[in-house]
Amino acid sequence: MADIPEKIIQGCKKGKQRYQEELYHLLAPKMYGLCLKYANDRDDAKDIMQDGFIKVFGKIDQFGEKGSFEGWVRRIMINTALEKYRSQVTMYSLDERMPLSDEGVQSTVIDNLSAEDLLGLIGQLTPKYRMVFNLYAIDGFSHKEIGEMLGISEGTSKSNLSRARVILQEKVRELYSVSRDAK
Repeated sequence: MADIPEKIIQGCKKGKQRYQEELYHLLAPKMYGLCLKYANDRDDAKDIMQDGFIKVFGKIDQFGEKGSFEGWVRRIMINTALEKYRSQVTMYSLDERMPLSDEGVQSTVIDNLSAEDLLGLIGQLTPKYRMVFNLYAIDGFSHKEIGEMLGISEGTSKSNLSRARVILQEKVRELYSVSRDAK
């Protein structure tokens, strides 16, 4: 999708409901998908998206027209999800010397794992691990940025990511053994 037409952005800046609806319909599917990555369930994702769009319309005058408008909206949605969970989730530092499993996950499982399956497995992570995993592995934030966003240290971000990866590897192995046993 190309970035949002300038007339829609300007219409939203003037508070015109027609343009706000257009913007919502253009971005809602992508933003809902983004919110699902951070939410506990679909209702949670809808709430995050709704709150995010309220912030977008309230802060649209702050968009400096540098960079992608969609990227700016995306950042607001991520920050809205973070705000929702920041007060609810306590991030604990894990021992960074925790042994990581060096057993490889069967490549056939990885090859047959759909994006939907992977998102489902990520969704099973606890909120603290899911937040760090999504921010780092999917949205590309650095551990320093994640630490600042979540109010944790870089080391805690790294250890939570490490633990999330171990849990995901275990879940993929379980999925593999279930699918192998079913044959």
